Amino acid sequence: MAQVDPSGRGPAPVPGRGPAPPPVPVRAAGPRGAARRRARGPFRILLAMLLTALVVGGAVPYVAGPGRSYLSYLVLAERADADGAGRAAAEARAAGGQVVQEYPQIGVVLAYAGGGFAEKLRGRPGVAAVGATRTSPVPGPPRPLDGAGDFRAGADRVASDWAGDTRVGGGDGGDGGDDATVTVPDPGERDAWNLALLGAAPGAAADATPNLLRGPTAPAPAADALRKVLVAVLDSGVDDTHPDLRAAVDPRSSASCADGRPDARTGSWRPDTGVGESGHGTHVAGIVGAARDGRGVSGVAPGVRIAAVRLLGPLGQYYTENIVCGMLWAADHGARAINNSYFADPWKYNCPGDADQAALTAAVGRAAEYARRKGAVVVASAGNDAQDLGASRADERSPNDRTTGPPQSRYVGPECVRLPGELPGVVTVTAVDRDGRPSAYTNHGRGRVSLAAPGGDPDGGAQGAVVSDWPGGQYAALAGTSMAAAHVTGAVAVAAALHPDWDSDRLAALLAATAAAACPPGPHACGDREYYGAGTLVLPR
Repeated sequence: MAQVDPSGRGPAPVPGRGPAPPPVPVRAAGPRGAARRRARGPFRILLAMLLTALVVGGAVPYVAGPGRSYLSYLVLAERADADGAGRAAAEARAAGGQVVQEYPQIGVVLAYAGGGFAEKLRGRPGVAAVGATRTSPVPGPPRPLDGAGDFRAGADRVASDWAGDTRVGGGDGGDGGDDATVTVPDPGERDAWNLALLGAAPGAAADATPNLLRGPTAPAPAADALRKVLVAVLDSGVDDTHPDLRAAVDPRSSASCADGRPDARTGSWRPDTGVGESGHGTHVAGIVGAARDGRGVSGVAPGVRIAAVRLLGPLGQYYTENIVCGMLWAADHGARAINNSYFADPWKYNCPGDADQAALTAAVGRAAEYARRKGAVVVASAGNDAQDLGASRADERSPNDRTTGPPQSRYVGPECVRLPGELPGVVTVTAVDRDGRPSAYTNHGRGRVSLAAPGGDPDGGAQGAVVSDWPGGQYAALAGTSMAAAHVTGAVAVAAALHPDWDSDRLAALLAATAAAACPPGPHACGDREYYGAGTLVLPR
């Protein structure tokens, strides 16, 4: 997700642009920034008291044990299949763990246990790795929910049977969630510079900004072709009552994975307004597939079906089990693209030398590879810390789920990776501004990033940021690599509509080749692989 540089030093200079601007509060770019600030200073004490009150009151969905505290663990079997998951579950129970969810697709289980659990399991026959997914304990495992845990829920209904179900509630959504995010008036699909930059703008926007077009406007796939394509937005939830998204979000393919279990109850995929900046997923979904109807905004792939998969949990974290659950859910429901505009908590970068972090990397890696084998292009944001992902760097926010103690800081090497953005085969996206130049905040790195796409400038107001949907029928102007990744996800949908028989690798290769063909070589141009990867996104034709 998009964040400002927490060090206070500001973003690094961008080639050819002179000194970098001072840091700006890009809080609109995602719940990650809010999550970091919640754990600062005296508010830590308040948060700890609040969590205690919530547990006592039953608002936090965990079963309270008799004076015990638990961590969540992912247990990886040597076999990445259902038999492996069964073996991992048996070993976890034998070690005193409570198995909450099995992931038979990849031979992994989620278990809750007290301290020392990982040490008991590591080295056991059939167990490949064990990792704690959090550092701050909870009173117990998640509470039982009817129907939770079923990865096939809703999958028996084929895409052709879905024609835009009536939304439960039928209104314009809730109160919008985060009062700190400034909304903007209905843009009426005007001045869509972000779409013009990649050749996808409605006529009015393209005419208004012809210098931005990287080539002729791409012909849109037929509506029925896009309707057959499903993309998944793994994020903070999506407000499917928003006018731009009512016809896009497919309830049969949507769910919550906010505690590592798939929960397909009606509305589970919607934002939790009690969690800061929960509107982020709605904004991302609008960029991907908002309806083109002359009102609001238009998505890159208007008409595509969206699987809304909420990952953001009640404590404001994207824990690794949530990501694994979301990836598997999306893959099993036929998603052709999976958007990941966030990074995994509690470790901003996961290092192979740490047994817990290595296990988390392996688990998410298995889920991402499973999704790719099932035909999905996995798309992820590069991050907004202005860091070279191929170099040593400071990590001043890990672990980020602590409620007490001083802020943590460490220095990590290039072997430490952002999840899921730096996994093999993942399309990792950097951000460019309205002029097509690297945004000052964007992470970068030769060989570490795949494509560049519109992310906007947080200093440029609504004209320089990316305007998209916000809960409650509203609109917001945000900037970040979160927005950039969403454009690529929409482009994958277009590619899949044009080439329905292509596998994920071929679809990703098409986007890379199309971007490279439109980018002139030379330093500080979009052929600069450190900031652009293959080049700036252009819609495939």
